[in-house]
Amino acid sequence: MTAVIAVANNKGGVAKTTTCLSLGGSLAEQGRSVLLVDLDPQAHLTLSLGVKPETLRHTVAEVLLGQSSLVAVSRETAVDGLDLAPANRELVVLDKVLYGRQGYEHRLKRDLDEMRYQLYDIVLMDCPPAFGTLTLNALTAADLLIIPIQCEYYAVRSLQQMFDMVSLVRRKTNPRLSYRLLVTMLDVRNKIHRLLLRQIRDRFPEVLFQTIIQVDTRLRESPAFALPVTRYAPRTRAARQYRALAQELISYLSPVIEFTTPLAEGETLFIKEPVVSVSAPQPPYPRHGGVEMGVRQL
Repeated sequence: MTAVIAVANNKGGVAKTTTCLSLGGSLAEQGRSVLLVDLDPQAHLTLSLGVKPETLRHTVAEVLLGQSSLVAVSRETAVDGLDLAPANRELVVLDKVLYGRQGYEHRLKRDLDEMRYQLYDIVLMDCPPAFGTLTLNALTAADLLIIPIQCEYYAVRSLQQMFDMVSLVRRKTNPRLSYRLLVTMLDVRNKIHRLLLRQIRDRFPEVLFQTIIQVDTRLRESPAFALPVTRYAPRTRAARQYRALAQELISYLSPVIEFTTPLAEGETLFIKEPVVSVSAPQPPYPRHGGVEMGVRQL
């Protein structure tokens, strides 16, 4: 059975696209068949795989309009086992056009449901940094949401918006949605990064990936060469960390991708975590302990 994963965060610049690209490459390297779906109008994931958005005749927009399927618009990439459903600027208009149409939030889910037992082990969706119709379609279709987060004041603060979004989606369109947090762009030399990492580990031990992605200049370079970091710089720290993340994800997904029959009504793919409420971190200069991130159970 195909596992459908959305990578999303309302805050930009937290390595959503980098994670889709490098995690997808790592999964493909480990023998999984992977489809990357670019749902961001900026089309950075599409660009990162060497495809020029302005030259595209078929994009994921056609899927959301019900005119085509993900299989039909997808294309092979330079990485074996890694396909791409590309995007371009058409998604800017589509985000507004879809809103209000009956069942608009289920457009992507319907197409994915039809291909769950066909071509791919894993589908990774790169979402825009906003909670619009495109992100809502991704979360409605997803089994798992990966939330990349930096150990930065504003990034931690944005977690509350993400938890509110998960709660809303569970109530309205996808009660089975599960989520995991992924720390990215960690600079171990930075005192605030180290402090916030400790607090995140203390507050979210059950939903935090053990793998941490540290800053690495090779991660910034790899999209310019249209390759995931595991192909561009396979011996670097970033490549090792994304391989470790892929292995951790496979272990988490193993009960899912071995399914050969559809789920029964109401059956869940993952254990559904409680949504938590995160209070805003205090300014990074209090007397006792630096940045503080309060949390309470809803």
